[in-house]
Amino acid sequence: MMKKMKALLTEEQGQGMTEYGLVLGVIAVGVVTILIAMRGQITGLFTKAQEALTEATK
Repeated sequence: MMKKMKALLTEEQGQGMTEYGLVLGVIAVGVVTILIAMRGQITGLFTKAQEALTEATK
């Protein structure tokens, strides 16, 4: 029983996965923040592309 408890406390595999999860979460929050901040510019880019395609098909 004590060996199992000690193994659980010293096991690092779960800790590594938790760290990767936290890093991935921080990156995801950063990407969403950037997309929100650049929303107007992204919308303008797609609007220009749509207008260009509309003109090209007339």
